[in-house]
Amino acid sequence: MTGSSDLAATDDAASRDGADESASRRSILAGSVDWDLAARTGSSVVPSGPRTTRYSAEQVVAELSAASVRAEGPVREVSLLADDRPVPQARIVDRRGWIRAAADSMSELTGDGERGRGRFAGKPAGVQAGAMLAFLSTAILGQYDPFTGPDGTLLLVAPNIMAVERALGVSPSDFRLWVCLHEVTHRVQFSSAPWLADYMKRNVEVLGEAGDEPFNEVLTRVLEQVRSRRADSAGDDPADKGVLGVLRATQPPAQREAIDRLLMLGTLLEGHADHVMDAVGPAVVPTVSQIREAFDQRRKRPANPLQRLLRALLGVDAKIAQYVRGKAFVDEVVGKVGMERFNTVWTDGETLPRTDEINAPQRWIDRVVG
Repeated sequence: MTGSSDLAATDDAASRDGADESASRRSILAGSVDWDLAARTGSSVVPSGPRTTRYSAEQVVAELSAASVRAEGPVREVSLLADDRPVPQARIVDRRGWIRAAADSMSELTGDGERGRGRFAGKPAGVQAGAMLAFLSTAILGQYDPFTGPDGTLLLVAPNIMAVERALGVSPSDFRLWVCLHEVTHRVQFSSAPWLADYMKRNVEVLGEAGDEPFNEVLTRVLEQVRSRRADSAGDDPADKGVLGVLRATQPPAQREAIDRLLMLGTLLEGHADHVMDAVGPAVVPTVSQIREAFDQRRKRPANPLQRLLRALLGVDAKIAQYVRGKAFVDEVVGKVGMERFNTVWTDGETLPRTDEINAPQRWIDRVVG
């Protein structure tokens, strides 16, 4: 936010004041988590993936790399989203590789203020974050990270993909392409609507404006409140569940609104990706119907008590609900107005679905499409 050299001195001073204020807001989040420690902690406790031969491991890496490029055409054909950005191959990682990448992304998103904050700055929250990353790394199949690299980074977690395809008993080649269709859709969403990344960052910055309570203390307080909650006390809305639900309930209005905006964006992104990955049809993924049915059944299976606790603490069940609600929204809107008119949703922040529209798509159609 610096002024150009030909601006008046008063404008220059105002610009510097704005930059100082912005930096002050960011500092609440920046450096409050030692993300290097989080990566080391997560990597040290994460369980290894399924046993496999070296040949099979090399085969899945090669197939996922090829599928991440092959998926681009069908995604663009179904979504009708186009741009002139390059089509890079995905990074194929193991669980530790995903933890490291996720920690780097969070450091970029929240601001890397760890340097110079003291020897123990961010250590408690770093350990807690590392433990959460370790758990999440066992469930993540893929992820598009818009905050690293000039064109973002598409990550595919090979051991998890292998574990799920084995558990479901589906065609490995079809399942690997199916997963790539979902994650490549995320890449296309961000490359076709570049404002999305800044929109996310701005809302994260708003979350850091609530006060000067250290982030590790906020995280500890939230986790304690979640543990004390009855599992059946939350409603059907993902915003009411898990860490995010408690955090949202204890925030001032501006921060609650930022959380809602991020929730609605996440619900749209996931639902749209689920819609696209199924809409490509059997011509691209011959067993797509079988895979969807098996995958949805797997989501419904009850977890063991420890997994249920972790899922509640981290809001994993809420994220699964995002896929379901988001896909229902996209399915209905596309069914009524077509994909081209649905794509109005990517215009700017004002055209994203609101909290009262995600379960009532006709309201969004009436407001945005007309």
